[in-house]
Amino acid sequence: MRTPLDPTSPLNDELLSAISETIHEFLEQQRPILDEIGTPDLLPVARQATAGGKRLRPAFCYWGYVAAAGQPADQGPLLAVASSLDLLQGSALVHDDLIDDSDTRRGLPSAHKVFEALHAQRGGRGSAPEFGTSAAILLGDLLLMWSIEMADGSGASGLDRARPHLSAVRTEVTAGQFLDISAQYEITGASTFEEELDVARRILEYKSASYSIRRPALIGAALGGADEQLMGALGEFGSVIGRAFQLRDDVLGVYGDPEVTGKPHGGDIHEGKRTVLVLTALANASEQEAKELDDMLGTVGLTDTDIDRAAEIIESTGARAHVDELIEANMRHALSVLDNASMTDDGRIALAELAERSVKRAH
Repeated sequence: MRTPLDPTSPLNDELLSAISETIHEFLEQQRPILDEIGTPDLLPVARQATAGGKRLRPAFCYWGYVAAAGQPADQGPLLAVASSLDLLQGSALVHDDLIDDSDTRRGLPSAHKVFEALHAQRGGRGSAPEFGTSAAILLGDLLLMWSIEMADGSGASGLDRARPHLSAVRTEVTAGQFLDISAQYEITGASTFEEELDVARRILEYKSASYSIRRPALIGAALGGADEQLMGALGEFGSVIGRAFQLRDDVLGVYGDPEVTGKPHGGDIHEGKRTVLVLTALANASEQEAKELDDMLGTVGLTDTDIDRAAEIIESTGARAHVDELIEANMRHALSVLDNASMTDDGRIALAELAERSVKRAH
Protein backbone atom coordinates (compact mmCIF):
# COMPACT_ATOMS: atom_id res chain seq x y z
CA MET A 1 0.00 0.00 0.00
CA ARG A 2 2.78 2.44 -0.94
CA THR A 3 0.74 4.20 -3.63
CA PRO A 4 -2.62 5.97 -3.17
CA LEU A 5 -5.64 3.70 -3.38
CA ASP A 6 -8.08 3.97 -6.28
CA PRO A 7 -11.21 5.79 -4.98
CA THR A 8 -13.32 4.39 -7.83
CA SER A 9 -12.73 0.95 -6.30
CA PRO A 10 -12.90 1.69 -2.56
CA LEU A 11 -13.10 -1.98 -1.57
CA ASN A 12 -10.26 -3.11 -3.82
CA ASP A 13 -8.14 -6.17 -3.07
CA GLU A 14 -5.28 -4.01 -1.81
CA LEU A 15 -7.35 -2.40 0.92
CA LEU A 16 -9.15 -5.65 1.82
CA SER A 17 -5.80 -7.44 2.12
CA ALA A 18 -4.37 -4.63 4.24
CA ILE A 19 -7.33 -4.78 6.64
CA SER A 20 -7.09 -8.56 6.93
CA GLU A 21 -3.33 -8.39 7.47
CA THR A 22 -3.72 -5.71 10.13
CA ILE A 23 -6.22 -7.86 12.02
CA HIS A 24 -4.07 -10.97 11.56
CA GLU A 25 -0.98 -9.26 12.95
CA PHE A 26 -2.86 -7.86 15.94
CA LEU A 27 -4.34 -11.27 16.80
CA GLU A 28 -0.93 -12.88 16.43
CA GLN A 29 0.38 -10.43 19.03
CA GLN A 30 -2.15 -11.91 21.48
CA ARG A 31 -0.73 -15.42 21.12
CA PRO A 32 1.95 -15.14 23.86
CA ILE A 33 -0.50 -14.05 26.57
CA LEU A 34 -3.06 -16.67 25.55
CA ASP A 35 -0.36 -19.34 25.63
CA GLU A 36 0.81 -18.12 29.04
CA ILE A 37 -2.72 -18.29 30.41
CA GLY A 38 -3.27 -21.68 28.77
CA THR A 39 -6.10 -20.63 26.45
CA PRO A 40 -4.67 -21.01 22.92
CA ASP A 41 -8.01 -22.43 21.73
CA LEU A 42 -9.43 -18.90 21.70
CA LEU A 43 -7.17 -17.68 18.91
CA PRO A 44 -8.35 -19.79 15.94
CA VAL A 45 -11.98 -19.10 16.76
CA ALA A 46 -11.20 -15.38 17.05
CA ARG A 47 -9.58 -15.55 13.63
CA GLN A 48 -12.65 -17.21 12.12
CA ALA A 49 -14.97 -14.67 13.76
CA THR A 50 -13.03 -11.76 12.24
CA ALA A 51 -12.27 -13.25 8.83
CA GLY A 52 -14.13 -12.38 5.66
CA GLY A 53 -17.18 -10.19 5.72
CA LYS A 54 -17.78 -7.10 3.65
CA ARG A 55 -15.24 -4.90 5.52
CA LEU A 56 -17.60 -1.97 5.07
CA ARG A 57 -16.92 -0.43 8.47
CA PRO A 58 -13.15 -0.21 8.02
CA ALA A 59 -13.67 1.05 4.47
CA PHE A 60 -16.03 3.85 5.51
CA CYS A 61 -13.54 4.82 8.22
CA TYR A 62 -10.61 4.83 5.79
CA TRP A 63 -12.37 6.89 3.13
CA GLY A 64 -13.91 9.20 5.75
CA TYR A 65 -10.33 10.08 6.65
CA VAL A 66 -9.48 10.60 2.99
CA ALA A 67 -12.50 12.89 2.60
CA ALA A 68 -11.01 15.15 5.27
CA ALA A 69 -7.25 14.87 4.82
CA GLY A 70 -6.54 13.15 1.53
CA GLN A 71 -4.73 9.84 1.18
CA PRO A 72 -2.37 9.16 4.10
CA ALA A 73 1.37 8.86 3.56
CA ASP A 74 1.50 6.24 6.33
CA GLN A 75 -1.63 4.09 6.32
CA GLY A 76 -0.66 1.99 9.34
CA PRO A 77 -2.24 4.04 12.17
CA LEU A 78 -5.42 4.68 10.18
CA LEU A 79 -5.69 1.01 9.24
CA ALA A 80 -5.35 -0.02 12.88
CA VAL A 81 -8.27 2.18 13.97
CA ALA A 82 -10.34 1.21 10.93
CA SER A 83 -9.66 -2.51 11.39
CA SER A 84 -10.55 -2.32 15.09
CA LEU A 85 -14.13 -1.77 13.93
CA ASP A 86 -14.18 -5.27 12.49
CA LEU A 87 -13.01 -6.69 15.83
CA LEU A 88 -16.02 -4.91 17.32
CA GLN A 89 -18.13 -6.40 14.53
CA GLY A 90 -16.75 -9.86 15.32
CA SER A 91 -17.73 -9.41 18.96
CA ALA A 92 -21.25 -8.37 17.99
CA LEU A 93 -21.68 -11.29 15.59
CA VAL A 94 -20.49 -13.90 18.11
CA HIS A 95 -23.05 -12.64 20.61
CA ASP A 96 -25.71 -12.13 17.93
CA ASP A 97 -25.46 -15.77 16.84
CA LEU A 98 -26.11 -16.82 20.43
CA ILE A 99 -29.08 -14.48 20.79
CA ASP A 100 -30.55 -15.66 17.47
CA ASP A 101 -29.65 -19.32 18.07
CA SER A 102 -27.90 -19.33 14.69
CA ASP A 103 -25.61 -22.29 14.04
CA THR A 104 -23.85 -20.80 11.02
CA ARG A 105 -22.14 -17.55 10.08
CA ARG A 106 -20.90 -16.85 6.56
CA GLY A 107 -21.42 -20.49 5.68
CA LEU A 108 -19.28 -21.77 8.59
CA PRO A 109 -20.18 -22.98 12.10
CA SER A 110 -20.85 -20.14 14.53
CA ALA A 111 -18.35 -19.64 17.35
CA HIS A 112 -20.51 -21.44 19.92
CA LYS A 113 -20.81 -24.45 17.60
CA VAL A 114 -17.02 -24.49 17.10
CA PHE A 115 -16.50 -24.56 20.87
CA GLU A 116 -19.22 -27.19 21.22
CA ALA A 117 -17.39 -29.39 18.71
CA LEU A 118 -14.11 -28.84 20.58
CA HIS A 119 -15.75 -30.06 23.78
CA ALA A 120 -17.01 -33.19 22.02
CA GLN A 121 -13.66 -33.81 20.30
CA ARG A 122 -11.80 -33.75 23.61
CA GLY A 123 -14.41 -35.73 25.52
CA GLY A 124 -15.18 -32.84 27.83
CA ARG A 125 -17.23 -33.17 30.98
CA GLY A 126 -20.82 -31.96 31.19
CA SER A 127 -22.90 -30.37 28.44
CA ALA A 128 -21.14 -29.54 25.16
CA PRO A 129 -23.78 -26.93 24.18
CA GLU A 130 -23.48 -25.21 27.56
CA PHE A 131 -19.70 -25.08 27.20
CA GLY A 132 -20.08 -23.73 23.67
CA THR A 133 -22.41 -20.97 24.85
CA SER A 134 -20.20 -19.95 27.78
CA ALA A 135 -17.04 -19.95 25.66
CA ALA A 136 -18.67 -17.88 22.91
CA ILE A 137 -19.86 -15.24 25.40
CA LEU A 138 -16.31 -14.89 26.67
CA LEU A 139 -14.85 -14.75 23.14
CA GLY A 140 -17.29 -11.99 22.22
CA ASP A 141 -16.27 -10.05 25.32
CA LEU A 142 -12.60 -10.57 24.49
CA LEU A 143 -13.02 -9.32 20.92
CA LEU A 144 -14.68 -6.17 22.27
CA MET A 145 -11.74 -5.56 24.62
CA TRP A 146 -9.29 -6.22 21.80
CA SER A 147 -11.09 -3.74 19.54
CA ILE A 148 -10.50 -1.04 22.16
CA GLU A 149 -6.88 -2.08 22.63
CA MET A 150 -6.25 -2.08 18.88
CA ALA A 151 -7.59 1.45 18.42
CA ASP A 152 -5.86 2.78 21.54
CA GLY A 153 -2.53 1.33 20.44
CA SER A 154 -2.76 2.60 16.86
CA GLY A 155 -0.63 5.68 17.36
CA ALA A 156 -3.02 7.69 15.17
CA SER A 157 -2.40 11.39 15.62
CA GLY A 158 -6.07 12.36 15.67
CA LEU A 159 -7.16 9.62 18.07
CA ASP A 160 -8.34 12.00 20.79
CA ARG A 161 -10.75 13.62 18.30
CA ALA A 162 -12.07 10.20 17.31
CA ARG A 163 -12.48 8.77 20.83
CA PRO A 164 -16.01 10.16 21.43
CA HIS A 165 -17.22 8.43 18.27
CA LEU A 166 -15.39 5.20 19.11
CA SER A 167 -17.02 5.19 22.55
CA ALA A 168 -20.44 6.06 21.12
CA VAL A 169 -20.44 3.28 18.53
CA ARG A 170 -19.75 0.65 21.21
CA THR A 171 -22.66 1.90 23.31
CA GLU A 172 -25.02 2.38 20.37
CA VAL A 173 -24.63 -1.09 18.90
CA THR A 174 -25.05 -2.79 22.29
CA ALA A 175 -28.03 -0.71 23.38
CA GLY A 176 -29.49 -1.00 19.87
CA GLN A 177 -29.23 -4.79 20.11
CA PHE A 178 -31.01 -4.67 23.48
CA LEU A 179 -33.79 -2.57 21.95
CA ASP A 180 -34.02 -5.10 19.10
CA ILE A 181 -34.55 -8.08 21.41
CA SER A 182 -36.92 -6.00 23.54
CA ALA A 183 -39.03 -5.44 20.41
CA GLN A 184 -38.91 -9.15 19.55
CA TYR A 185 -40.18 -10.02 23.02
CA GLU A 186 -42.66 -7.11 22.92
CA ILE A 187 -41.50 -5.44 26.15
CA THR A 188 -40.80 -1.96 24.76
CA GLY A 189 -44.19 -0.66 25.86
CA ALA A 190 -45.16 0.18 22.27
CA SER A 191 -48.85 -0.54 21.75
CA THR A 192 -49.80 1.25 18.52
CA PHE A 193 -48.46 0.87 14.99
CA GLU A 194 -46.88 4.33 15.17
CA GLU A 195 -45.09 3.47 18.43
CA GLU A 196 -43.88 0.14 17.08
CA LEU A 197 -42.65 1.83 13.91
CA ASP A 198 -40.78 4.40 16.01
CA VAL A 199 -39.04 1.57 17.88
CA ALA A 200 -38.18 -0.15 14.59
CA ARG A 201 -36.69 3.07 13.24
CA ARG A 202 -34.57 3.55 16.37
CA ILE A 203 -33.34 -0.03 16.10
CA LEU A 204 -32.51 0.63 12.46
CA GLU A 205 -30.58 3.79 13.38
CA TYR A 206 -28.59 2.60 16.39
CA LYS A 207 -28.13 -1.12 15.82
CA SER A 208 -27.18 -0.72 12.17
CA ALA A 209 -27.09 2.69 10.48
CA SER A 210 -24.90 4.48 12.99
CA TYR A 211 -22.83 1.40 13.78
CA SER A 212 -22.25 0.31 10.20
CA ILE A 213 -21.71 3.61 8.39
CA ARG A 214 -22.25 6.86 10.28
CA ARG A 215 -19.81 6.34 13.14
CA PRO A 216 -17.10 4.65 11.02
CA ALA A 217 -17.14 7.58 8.56
CA LEU A 218 -17.05 10.10 11.43
CA ILE A 219 -14.22 8.24 13.15
CA GLY A 220 -12.15 8.41 9.98
CA ALA A 221 -13.00 12.07 9.39
CA ALA A 222 -12.13 12.96 12.99
CA LEU A 223 -8.76 11.22 12.60
CA GLY A 224 -8.23 13.37 9.51
CA GLY A 225 -9.00 16.61 11.34
CA ALA A 226 -12.33 17.33 9.60
CA ASP A 227 -13.98 20.65 10.41
CA GLU A 228 -17.44 20.95 11.92
CA GLN A 229 -19.12 21.39 8.54
CA LEU A 230 -17.66 18.20 7.09
CA MET A 231 -18.41 16.24 10.26
CA GLY A 232 -22.02 17.37 10.00
CA ALA A 233 -22.25 16.40 6.34
CA LEU A 234 -20.71 12.97 6.89
CA GLY A 235 -22.95 12.42 9.89
CA GLU A 236 -26.03 13.10 7.76
CA PHE A 237 -24.68 11.02 4.87
CA GLY A 238 -23.84 8.10 7.15
CA SER A 239 -27.18 8.11 8.91
CA VAL A 240 -29.17 8.24 5.67
CA ILE A 241 -27.18 5.63 3.76
CA GLY A 242 -26.99 3.51 6.93
CA ARG A 243 -30.79 3.40 7.06
CA ALA A 244 -30.87 2.30 3.43
CA PHE A 245 -28.25 -0.35 4.24
CA GLN A 246 -30.38 -1.81 7.03
CA LEU A 247 -33.60 -1.62 5.03
CA ARG A 248 -31.85 -3.68 2.34
CA ASP A 249 -30.81 -6.10 5.09
CA ASP A 250 -34.45 -6.35 6.18
CA VAL A 251 -35.48 -7.29 2.64
CA LEU A 252 -32.70 -9.87 2.46
CA GLY A 253 -33.78 -11.20 5.86
CA VAL A 254 -37.01 -12.38 4.21
CA TYR A 255 -36.17 -12.78 0.52
CA GLY A 256 -32.40 -13.40 0.49
CA ASP A 257 -30.91 -16.56 -0.98
CA PRO A 258 -29.22 -18.52 1.85
CA GLU A 259 -26.54 -19.67 -0.59
CA VAL A 260 -25.60 -16.02 -1.11
CA THR A 261 -26.33 -14.46 2.28
CA GLY A 262 -24.89 -17.31 4.36
CA LYS A 263 -27.92 -16.94 6.64
CA PRO A 264 -30.97 -19.20 7.14
CA HIS A 265 -33.92 -18.91 4.75
CA GLY A 266 -36.27 -16.25 6.09
CA GLY A 267 -34.12 -15.66 9.15
CA ASP A 268 -35.99 -12.53 10.23
CA ILE A 269 -39.30 -14.43 10.25
CA HIS A 270 -37.78 -17.26 12.29
CA GLU A 271 -36.42 -14.72 14.77
CA GLY A 272 -39.64 -12.74 14.92
CA LYS A 273 -38.04 -9.43 13.98
CA ARG A 274 -40.55 -6.60 13.75
CA THR A 275 -38.71 -4.61 11.12
CA VAL A 276 -40.02 -1.67 9.12
CA LEU A 277 -40.76 -4.17 6.33
CA VAL A 278 -42.74 -6.50 8.56
CA LEU A 279 -44.57 -3.75 10.43
CA THR A 280 -45.61 -2.11 7.17
CA ALA A 281 -46.97 -5.44 5.96
CA LEU A 282 -48.90 -5.97 9.21
CA ALA A 283 -50.40 -2.49 8.91
CA ASN A 284 -51.42 -2.94 5.25
CA ALA A 285 -52.59 -6.56 5.32
CA SER A 286 -56.16 -7.74 5.71
CA GLU A 287 -57.12 -8.70 9.25
CA GLN A 288 -56.83 -12.40 8.40
CA GLU A 289 -53.45 -12.12 6.68
CA ALA A 290 -52.09 -9.82 9.39
CA LYS A 291 -52.98 -12.41 12.03
CA GLU A 292 -51.47 -15.18 9.91
CA LEU A 293 -48.20 -13.27 9.50
CA ASP A 294 -48.08 -12.16 13.14
CA ASP A 295 -48.64 -15.73 14.33
CA MET A 296 -45.64 -16.90 12.28
CA LEU A 297 -43.19 -14.35 13.66
CA GLY A 298 -40.73 -16.10 15.97
CA THR A 299 -42.70 -19.35 16.06
CA VAL A 300 -40.54 -22.42 16.64
CA GLY A 301 -40.52 -25.05 13.90
CA LEU A 302 -41.44 -22.93 10.89
CA THR A 303 -40.98 -24.74 7.58
CA ASP A 304 -39.73 -23.31 4.30
CA THR A 305 -43.36 -23.39 3.15
CA ASP A 306 -44.30 -21.18 6.11
CA ILE A 307 -41.49 -18.75 5.29
CA ASP A 308 -42.57 -18.60 1.66
CA ARG A 309 -46.13 -17.87 2.78
CA ALA A 310 -44.92 -15.03 5.03
CA ALA A 311 -42.92 -13.59 2.14
CA GLU A 312 -46.00 -13.84 -0.11
CA ILE A 313 -48.13 -11.92 2.40
CA ILE A 314 -45.50 -9.19 2.78
CA GLU A 315 -45.20 -8.84 -1.00
CA SER A 316 -48.95 -8.71 -1.54
CA THR A 317 -49.38 -5.82 0.91
CA GLY A 318 -46.98 -3.63 -1.04
CA ALA A 319 -44.60 -3.50 1.92
CA ARG A 320 -41.62 -4.73 -0.08
CA ALA A 321 -42.21 -2.16 -2.82
CA HIS A 322 -42.58 0.55 -0.17
CA VAL A 323 -39.27 -0.37 1.46
CA ASP A 324 -37.55 -0.48 -1.94
CA GLU A 325 -38.79 3.07 -2.55
CA LEU A 326 -37.46 4.16 0.85
CA ILE A 327 -34.07 2.68 0.00
CA GLU A 328 -33.90 4.56 -3.29
CA ALA A 329 -35.02 7.83 -1.67
CA ASN A 330 -32.37 7.51 1.04
CA MET A 331 -29.76 6.74 -1.58
CA ARG A 332 -30.59 9.89 -3.53
CA HIS A 333 -30.52 11.95 -0.33
CA ALA A 334 -27.12 10.59 0.69
CA LEU A 335 -25.54 11.26 -2.70
CA SER A 336 -26.94 14.79 -2.65
CA VAL A 337 -25.27 15.41 0.71
CA LEU A 338 -21.93 14.25 -0.73
CA ASP A 339 -22.33 16.45 -3.79
CA ASN A 340 -22.91 19.56 -1.68
CA ALA A 341 -20.23 18.97 0.96
CA SER A 342 -16.71 20.38 0.88
CA MET A 343 -14.31 17.40 0.85
CA THR A 344 -11.53 15.87 -1.24
CA ASP A 345 -12.42 14.49 -4.63
CA ASP A 346 -11.04 11.07 -3.68
CA GLY A 347 -13.22 10.98 -0.59
CA ARG A 348 -16.38 12.00 -2.45
CA ILE A 349 -15.83 9.43 -5.21
CA ALA A 350 -15.04 6.59 -2.80
CA LEU A 351 -17.90 7.31 -0.38
CA ALA A 352 -20.41 7.51 -3.24
CA GLU A 353 -19.21 4.16 -4.56
CA LEU A 354 -19.35 2.60 -1.07
CA ALA A 355 -22.90 3.90 -0.71
CA GLU A 356 -23.90 2.18 -3.95
CA ARG A 357 -22.32 -1.09 -2.86
CA SER A 358 -23.95 -0.93 0.57
CA VAL A 359 -27.44 -0.56 -0.83
CA LYS A 360 -27.35 -2.56 -4.05
CA ARG A 361 -26.21 -5.89 -2.68
CA ALA A 362 -27.43 -9.46 -2.45
CA HIS A 363 -25.86 -10.32 0.91
